[in-house]
Amino acid sequence: MRYKPNQQKLLRWIALFLVGTFLQLLFYIPTPVLSQNSNSCSNITAPLTPEEQTYARGAWQYFVKNYQPATGFTNSTGGYPSGTLWDMGNYLMALNAARWLNLTDQADFDTRINKFLTTLNSLKLFEDTLPNKVYNAANAQMVDYGNNPLERGIGWSALDVGRILAAFDVIRTCHPQYNDWLKGIVAKWQVARSLKDGQLFGATVLPDNKTLLVQEGRLGYEEYGARGYELWGFSAPKAISLEPFKFVEINGVQIPVDTRDFKSTNANNYVVSESYILDGIEFGLQGELADFAARVLDVQKRRFDTTGQLTAVTEDNIDRAPYFLYNTVYANGANWATITDANQPYPQFRSISTKAAFGWRYLFPDNAYAQKVFDVVKDLRSPDDSGYYAGIYEESKQPNKALTGNTNGLILEILYYKAKGNHPLITSSSASVSTGKPSENASPETPSNQGNSPVTPPTATPTDTPKIVEVAVAPIPPVDSPQSSNLKLDRPLTLIERRYAEAAWRYFQANYHSKNGLIDDRSDFKGATLWGLGDYLAALHAARSLDIITPKEFDQRTRHLLAVLTKLPLFGKELPGRGYDTRSLQSVDYGGNPIAEGNGWSALDLGRILAALYNLKTCHPEYTTAVDKIVLDWSYLRVVREGILSSATVTKEQDGRSLTRVNPETRLGYEEYAARAFQLWGFNVEHSAVGGEYQTALVEGVKVPIQRRRPDTNSKVNQYTVSNPFLLYALEFGLDPQMRSLFEPIFQAQAERYRRTGNLTASATTLIDRKPYTVHSTITGKGEPWVALADNGQIVPKGRLVSTAVAFAYHALLPENKYSQELLQGTTDLYNPLAGFYEGFYETTGKTAVGFTNSTNSMILQSLLYKVMNQQPLIRPTVNMKSPWWQEVSKGDSGRGLPNTTRQQTKLISDSSGSYWISGSEKTPLVTGTKVIE
Repeated sequence: MRYKPNQQKLLRWIALFLVGTFLQLLFYIPTPVLSQNSNSCSNITAPLTPEEQTYARGAWQYFVKNYQPATGFTNSTGGYPSGTLWDMGNYLMALNAARWLNLTDQADFDTRINKFLTTLNSLKLFEDTLPNKVYNAANAQMVDYGNNPLERGIGWSALDVGRILAAFDVIRTCHPQYNDWLKGIVAKWQVARSLKDGQLFGATVLPDNKTLLVQEGRLGYEEYGARGYELWGFSAPKAISLEPFKFVEINGVQIPVDTRDFKSTNANNYVVSESYILDGIEFGLQGELADFAARVLDVQKRRFDTTGQLTAVTEDNIDRAPYFLYNTVYANGANWATITDANQPYPQFRSISTKAAFGWRYLFPDNAYAQKVFDVVKDLRSPDDSGYYAGIYEESKQPNKALTGNTNGLILEILYYKAKGNHPLITSSSASVSTGKPSENASPETPSNQGNSPVTPPTATPTDTPKIVEVAVAPIPPVDSPQSSNLKLDRPLTLIERRYAEAAWRYFQANYHSKNGLIDDRSDFKGATLWGLGDYLAALHAARSLDIITPKEFDQRTRHLLAVLTKLPLFGKELPGRGYDTRSLQSVDYGGNPIAEGNGWSALDLGRILAALYNLKTCHPEYTTAVDKIVLDWSYLRVVREGILSSATVTKEQDGRSLTRVNPETRLGYEEYAARAFQLWGFNVEHSAVGGEYQTALVEGVKVPIQRRRPDTNSKVNQYTVSNPFLLYALEFGLDPQMRSLFEPIFQAQAERYRRTGNLTASATTLIDRKPYTVHSTITGKGEPWVALADNGQIVPKGRLVSTAVAFAYHALLPENKYSQELLQGTTDLYNPLAGFYEGFYETTGKTAVGFTNSTNSMILQSLLYKVMNQQPLIRPTVNMKSPWWQEVSKGDSGRGLPNTTRQQTKLISDSSGSYWISGSEKTPLVTGTKVIE
């Protein structure tokens, strides 16, 4: 059912009951009460029957079909983009139930709740105090009940605040990774303004625009709302006391009735089913409330016994004017009254409520009458699978076809209560923890990856292997006078940006090996590459510069990482190998299998760690001696040859011999990035640095680079083009003219594809939790545009991902570009507060790609740092040319392949187009042209 604008007046009548708001993220306050221990949210002791699973799936479809992706909210009624705080509480309860009933997975849960809470933080509050009574669910604007935008709003509802506080408690208990976020939301609100004299007070705007505080709640709902407040340490003793009430005999049953009626207070004292049902499934019926609930159910049975009319009454939307009614046991002196909020009677529209029937059936599972009325509505779903209808009209026997979040949310909450063995959702001993870790579903085995992949860490190996003892490594001794980063930031992070930075840093907290200082390249495997360690060091620098971590944590982690870098076995006693077990420090192949002699080295990985180590020396010079000691232990004789970067691989011959082969690096973008890093240390890599002639392919009418024309090598050339290396280059080194000529068409092609197809495109290499484990969502690959490739070159059908890291980086580099803004909006909520940002989402389905990696979260942190550095390159120039490294270089031939001259081969310059690093050697060729491959 849709509300219509001309129903504004009627809809305003429900202001004292179903009103509310949304919220959002902020920071942290201490919370005086946590209602539940981590115990059994996921403990399904009474699994749903196949029939019940059908009920649950049907109810969940309402929220699937009424989801507003721009805000993360859901419509309060089918197709109508409006909602109160009560409606939002319904959705959170439904979402939690859907997660534990396996109607949705953890990734979808995280995406939905992150978007919900993020939008919530940007909501304008009524008089900067509490959420407005109602918002537009599609754009989060403050509105009236006709969904008309209002700058000021129409007040707040204390009952709705109580409803969502109860929902918040369930979320923070069952999903504690959101605890701090929710506490920050509550801290932002002036909740105490809605409490007075131990009671709940709402706010309303009078005709003269003055704000009037009005006591809210009558017997049943008043107690329920106050319980929500108590969960967060706000006391309302009068509201929870049950008084004032009296008993009224109806159909031979003494029914408790609030004595504050419409005539004396202008508020209805209705007796309905829902308040008792909510209290029962969430808090557990105890004492007088248990007695009251049993009476309210019994009187409805008595009415059926007397009249033959099945009865399950509560408030509901209806599919015709006046659109919302209270079907009551008693209201304002009348038995079985059906009224509007203004106490206008509509007895012809009394109905059997679907949610009430579900509630009584599972709250009193042995009650024959509850089963009878339930049987009438249990299949009352819309034929187009849009959820459960609100009920059945008593008079016409026709369905009340109103579709609402209230009905479907309560059904899901009730079914979850049943699945938990009829244990209340909020008790002192309920609730288990969802970690949200994807590793629970990760495959235990992964194929080997190509040897030249700089961002592909090893993944899980077969089980049945002995337990590996983690090697302990002591950090290097404390450095003299630890200093803060000498970076000058243009501005601090915004609150939203800080939330993103903190979420990204969570990856490095969750995957840290405290005994040796290493970080896993991906969350589902205990392994690291040198590229990954470079990512970690860059993330560490960004987190400290952004004040996400303290100087003490930065120093401890940095000294630990520098220590373990000296302990990693070198391949051929020359250079660090391609991969290491992060527990044993043993060399491993890309399948995670130990290889005592190692499996070669990657010049690209070396470039990544060299860039990060160089920047550490520049921004934190106190670590210079320790850094130089590490890199002086390495031999560069074979990695830099005749101005070209080369990598080593190990091949097995038929006779069983292992042979080392050294070949030039040719991965487009990665080679150029690594070369610039080597230039920082004085190496002449002029033939690997950006420049010369590049072949292109026409993609979306844009000439996209696909490979460098190479007269200097016959090695296998680049097989695909992705965004990652170009973005990293741009963030760290800036866009020099040569690189800009490659960077811009790569971005333009993706933007053009979006304009043509509507598909968000952020092409990158990403890691996922299932085969093929590594996916290259290419701009062009193997001669075809927009194909997704596995490491072995096989096409992955429907495998393309929109990369979270790429979206953040493009927005940092091109903040005014409309397409980069679209990308960021589509990906900012793809994170788990305990595990970091997900890799992205699938283009074809929109589902989150489960996978957490060092590389993605590092690039997000670097992108945020780039934003607050006034878009200056993250790599800063050093002024210390007398460090141990340069002193050794000055001595001449060392037998280690050190540079020939004591100067860097690149320098940072600025011009009208910005700041960027360029090759310092005049011999480095410029990009002279391109050849189009049609």
